[in-house]
Amino acid sequence: MQTTDIGSKEDGKLWHRKPVASNNGVLVTVIRSASAYQSKTVRFLQVAFDTTGESFLAGDHHGNIYVIDISRNRFKLVQKTGQACTALAFNLRRTTEYLVALSDYSIKCFDQDTKQLVSWMRGHEGAVSSLSVHSSGRYAISTSSDTAQLWDLDTFQRKRKLNVRQSVGIQKVFFLPLSNAILSCFTDDSIFAWESDTLFSKYQLPVPQDGPRIHYKAFTVTQDGKMLAAGGRSNLIHLWCLDSQQLFRVIQMPPKVRTVRHLDFLPDSFDGGSSQVLGVLSQDGVMRFINIHTCKQLFDIGSYDDAITSAAVCPKGRHIAAVMDNGSLRIYNVQSLTQETNKPPQPLVKVVTTNKRGDSSYVKMKVHTGAVQRPARTSGRRIQTKRLRTPAVSTLEDKENDMPDALSKKRLRTLLKTFGEYPEKYRMFIWRSLLQLPENHAAFSSLTDKGVHSAYLCLHERYPIKSHRLQRGLQRVLSALAHWSSIFGEAEYLPLVAFPFVKLFQNNPLICFEVVATVIVNWCQHWFEYFPNPPLNILSMAENVLAHHDKQLLQHFVDYGVTSQLYAWPLLETLFTEVLTREEWLKLFDNIFTNHPSFLLMAVVAYVTCCRAPLLLCTHRQDFEYFFHHRNTLDVSAMLKETYRLMETTPADLHPSSMLSDFEPLTREQYPIFNKYPTFIVEYQCQERERIRQQEVEYLRERQALQDLRAEAVRQQAEDEAWYTQQELLQEAEEQRRRILQQEENKLAEQRARLGAMKRELKVKELTLLDAARRRFLKHQQNQQKIELNRLDDEIQRKVTLRAQETAASVQDMEVRQMELDAQRRLFEQQLAKEQERMRQEVRTEVDARQRRAEAEDSTFQNLLQTDRDNSQETKRVLEESLAEAGQLEVDANWQTEVLRRLEKADEEQERRRQQLVELSRETHAKEEQLVQLMMEVEGKHWNDVAAKRSQLEKEKQAAAAAESQRRSRPFQQADNTTQNKLRRSQEESIDQLMEKKLQSPCSTRGLLHKPDGLQTNTTNICLNNQASTEDSTCFSLARGRGTLDREERELLQEVRELRQKLATRARDWTSQSVSSQHS
Repeated sequence: MQTTDIGSKEDGKLWHRKPVASNNGVLVTVIRSASAYQSKTVRFLQVAFDTTGESFLAGDHHGNIYVIDISRNRFKLVQKTGQACTALAFNLRRTTEYLVALSDYSIKCFDQDTKQLVSWMRGHEGAVSSLSVHSSGRYAISTSSDTAQLWDLDTFQRKRKLNVRQSVGIQKVFFLPLSNAILSCFTDDSIFAWESDTLFSKYQLPVPQDGPRIHYKAFTVTQDGKMLAAGGRSNLIHLWCLDSQQLFRVIQMPPKVRTVRHLDFLPDSFDGGSSQVLGVLSQDGVMRFINIHTCKQLFDIGSYDDAITSAAVCPKGRHIAAVMDNGSLRIYNVQSLTQETNKPPQPLVKVVTTNKRGDSSYVKMKVHTGAVQRPARTSGRRIQTKRLRTPAVSTLEDKENDMPDALSKKRLRTLLKTFGEYPEKYRMFIWRSLLQLPENHAAFSSLTDKGVHSAYLCLHERYPIKSHRLQRGLQRVLSALAHWSSIFGEAEYLPLVAFPFVKLFQNNPLICFEVVATVIVNWCQHWFEYFPNPPLNILSMAENVLAHHDKQLLQHFVDYGVTSQLYAWPLLETLFTEVLTREEWLKLFDNIFTNHPSFLLMAVVAYVTCCRAPLLLCTHRQDFEYFFHHRNTLDVSAMLKETYRLMETTPADLHPSSMLSDFEPLTREQYPIFNKYPTFIVEYQCQERERIRQQEVEYLRERQALQDLRAEAVRQQAEDEAWYTQQELLQEAEEQRRRILQQEENKLAEQRARLGAMKRELKVKELTLLDAARRRFLKHQQNQQKIELNRLDDEIQRKVTLRAQETAASVQDMEVRQMELDAQRRLFEQQLAKEQERMRQEVRTEVDARQRRAEAEDSTFQNLLQTDRDNSQETKRVLEESLAEAGQLEVDANWQTEVLRRLEKADEEQERRRQQLVELSRETHAKEEQLVQLMMEVEGKHWNDVAAKRSQLEKEKQAAAAAESQRRSRPFQQADNTTQNKLRRSQEESIDQLMEKKLQSPCSTRGLLHKPDGLQTNTTNICLNNQASTEDSTCFSLARGRGTLDREERELLQEVRELRQKLATRARDWTSQSVSSQHS
């Protein structure tokens, strides 16, 4: 078994040496390894044969479509779809096109030669599980689980769509062969038949209701469309007769079969489409082939370890393409699988007793005959159920399978004399045994690889044959013969000799070639010695035999000038195919192949003598020619008896066997050299043919060149004539245009004169209209001015009234605003009082808290706590006095100096406490600095806001002054000034209140540094109560007390800085003293 890895190749051979089928029938295994990973293979998914059965399509998981031609030993990548295929169809009317169902639920039609997309069909909402093409190739049915669609392959348009209920799905819909019916199979096991033209329901097949439900999954029909097989989730297979629409047989598979996945009939060349062998693929991956009549298993393919997932059977029954579970593709040879099955039966002549003394002539024989076993006829009401059993010997019929070597020629001759011919189904076996064909595969392949011989390139023109396949087979065999020996390319009658064998062995070109070669070598001896003339020596032998047995008939031929070339050569060069039917010809050659090569010449003489009576009545040459080229009323059995009589009664000196050698089979490995012909004549004819071919090519080339020149000359002449005609037309058109132009110019002059007169009239009218329009416009302007003056008077009056109303409203608004300002002032004073009270409470709370902490520390460490308390009080006093007045700062400094002196007198045992106090003092200073910096930043922001508001106020003042200067009416000036003063005073009051809140807020440096007792005294200096008590004194300055506040703030900050410096100096001195005391 050979294995071929196609890999990333796009074209190549399936095998490099002629495969010999193994015991399991495998010709070759095809795998496709991934380009990136050599150990990883790409799985094949689907296969489909074409109508000829010589090639098939194979689609893999990556979407690559290959055409594998078994007869030509080639594979070819024809398409890359990019996605996995779910179904294939390769039996369209246009043989180069095929259908591919893809995983995106679409169907595409491609051309394998051009690799172009022909059409793209959409419409399915689920994966397409099967494609069925009508026998005419015009329509196709695609099936998915929810719908089936009928397509027209000429227009690629959808004609019909079959929808089903959601509860019932579709299993398969397909065409019946040789009919216009469509079978639809559903998941509820119902099967319907429809007319493909009208889609009317024809019938429904009966499904047995008793017994377990099968759940049909697999269906197949025979090629004649008369039998349907169905299987599913059971080991039972139902067979229906579609003519009677009845279930006529139920076949039970072995217990190993639990589910049937696939069914396919194995056709035979001589069964007329009614296949007898059914292939059943089960869940175990084994495909078993059974005879549906005898219910015997003939053979199987696949195994549990090497399982099959899907398979396709060749329409001719020669090969099986199977997709294996490991993703490979395996091709089986049916002939090898059926080799044991197709062995010929035991001979009908049986030896009963033999002579012990060795006398071979004394043999007793007994002939056994019997009737052929036929299956019993059953009615549609009764169903036969048979259990499948494995036979010892299978009985599949195949006329071209191998045959045992040991066949006795004497027995065959005895059988032939008894029945007159060999059995039809064993004739080919017997012929191959009689002719001893060597079956030189390598030698025949070398001949066929040379291609078509030049002598037979135009064979279809001389011998047109309707069947293209038969035409190619004849051309292949004749080309192989011509490559074997040159004479066979020159003999014009060789196609007539080879044609009957080509037609008979069209399925096996090797056997056909060797049969023709054997016939030429043995039964066509000395035919080519007088080439290119007929074999006069052979014809003379036939004439001598005729002269010996029927002188009167020969004299009749001589009288009318009929030679052996007229009555014997037509029969020989056609091998009786023109005068005998197929059955008669086969019967004749059963006897020819069984006897000596001279039997053919004797058969020619016997045919002439058996037709003696009509030949004696012929008197014209045309009648003789017609007689020997057409069929006549002749009994072949009588002719064969006459031939045997001539073989026995002809004298030895006249007998052709004396001049013809005995039968010699073809040699093995290589074919013998055939040179029994005049070499110089054949070579001369070959040279002449080549010369004639070259001359013909040259002639065709010159004729083509001449035709091109002639066409060019004709084209040039036509162009010249067209140019001259065009020039004449142009001149005529130019003259006509000149005349038209002159007429148009005259008309134009007249129109210009009329236009001038009209312009003058229009000018006068225009001047008149302009004068009238000017007067009307002046009057209109006067009216408009009057109206505008009236409108201005009304507007002035309205504005005066509106101004008076606005003035009154403004006065009222000012009064209301004054009351609001008074209310706000009183509210602000209350808020300031509350804020001062809150600050007092906070300061008291803080003082009390510090006093309590000081007392607690004093109870623990008396001396240290007393010192810390004095220090805290002195520090607080210094801070409060710094905010009230600068004079208290000096007292606080002296007090702090006293505290430091007391601390220096502390005991050495409190040194650790002092260090803690130093650290605490440092942290306090850092926090104070951060607090002062933060207060300064906040105060700076507030002053920036005050400055911005003040600048805005100045701008508003300037704008108000400018507006006031532009007023026309004097009476409103005093009211506006009053309003402006009130507005300005209200803004200044709001700013002063904002400043007071800023000074008294906890975030202000002044609010934190003043003593609690002095807060009320200081705030009274800037309180809003300093305003006049009368309501008329509402105007006050915003800059009041500003200089004093700034000065005090600067002095306070300077005092704080000096106090911090002093504290820092004292802390350093105290630290140095404590260190010196520790050292002492």
